[in-house]
Amino acid sequence: MPPSTANPSPRQTELLEAAYRYALAHGLAGMSLRPLADAIGSSTRVLMFLFGNKDGLLQALLQRARAEELALLDELRGHEQPLGLASAAESVWAWLAADSHRPLLRLWAEAYTRSLVEPDGPWAGFARNTVDDWLAVLADCQPRAERNSAAGTALRTLTLAVLRGALLDLLATDDERRVTAAVDQQLALLRGARPGHR
Repeated sequence: MPPSTANPSPRQTELLEAAYRYALAHGLAGMSLRPLADAIGSSTRVLMFLFGNKDGLLQALLQRARAEELALLDELRGHEQPLGLASAAESVWAWLAADSHRPLLRLWAEAYTRSLVEPDGPWAGFARNTVDDWLAVLADCQPRAERNSAAGTALRTLTLAVLRGALLDLLATDDERRVTAAVDQQLALLRGARPGHR
């Protein structure tokens, strides 16, 4: 991406937000600059000038999607005492299961998958960064002794795996009741877990 993305102009920010709304509605697969530019009231020349090329725009869109995800994670960290892993996971799932977040989460799933199969493209590092972001926040929600134990690391890894798997199931089926019942059952087990300290 060009250096101008570090300090975007108002027009660049405006176009990025418009492109992000377009991506939420249409996805990223096969995205072409000309239809995108037409839809958001710009031109391919302007988009190329502001974002360098299509890959630069895709990277900016992925950063924008990640910013929305990180805003949720910051809310979980904003407590004087750690929430505890089960309470944090319950809050995360409530956010993930909300109908209004489906477009963002479909975009996330697309980017996550593309990052795995095209590790050198504009998606590079997206999946790994997502895992690291979520594990770091879940660690912050654990009591210190649990957080720093091997068992605590395993518990937050399991919790993330459950949430991610449940999310993919929900996106595939829209069966929120069934998937939430499964998440609730796992959280009940998690509340009864007492990780040892190794």
